[in-house]
Amino acid sequence: MSGTARPPRDWAAYYAKTGARPPRDTLLFALDRFDAEGGNNRERLAVDLGAGGGRDAVELLRRGWRVLAVDAAPESATAIRGRTDLPVDAQLETHTARFEDADWPSCDLVNSSFALPICAPWNFPVVWARIGKNLKPGGRFAGQLYGDRDSWAGQRENMIFHTRADVDALLADFEVEYLEEEEDDSTTPRGETKHWHVFHIVARKPD
Repeated sequence: MSGTARPPRDWAAYYAKTGARPPRDTLLFALDRFDAEGGNNRERLAVDLGAGGGRDAVELLRRGWRVLAVDAAPESATAIRGRTDLPVDAQLETHTARFEDADWPSCDLVNSSFALPICAPWNFPVVWARIGKNLKPGGRFAGQLYGDRDSWAGQRENMIFHTRADVDALLADFEVEYLEEEEDDSTTPRGETKHWHVFHIVARKPD
């Protein structure tokens, strides 16, 4: 799933609202790095964990990537495949599964925009290890983790929150290309007031 810990019941409306937004900056940063390195995007595979309405998946497909879009909500696949901006030659595969149950082949990019924090603390280590294992050398992770000062921390036991030291430890085996720690007061896609504590990450697996 993507975006919130308590997803709205009307997934179609939620994806229509959030899926139309621009791709995340972390994804764009990672894609620009790949472009600078050269190579054929049509030979590259991206796994989009928590693909939601496809705001990131469509950008990947637009750039010629092959995409495996993973989300726990079956409405996600319907939303992505029904987008009018889906390229006609899109190399898209969708998979309905929770992160801890999902598996995927060796890939060049794992993208997870505001979705990994919804992984329960007891499942997160398995998912993070799978990300590191299945990334090819030179592959990248792009996405977000929630910090320990987030207003949901301590309130939602099925979500995971990290300190800065935790994040540094998780990224110890990666080359960190982008790491921004952000705190902000705003609203969720459901209109709830929230204090956000977020780590925005792009990290490369060494060759």
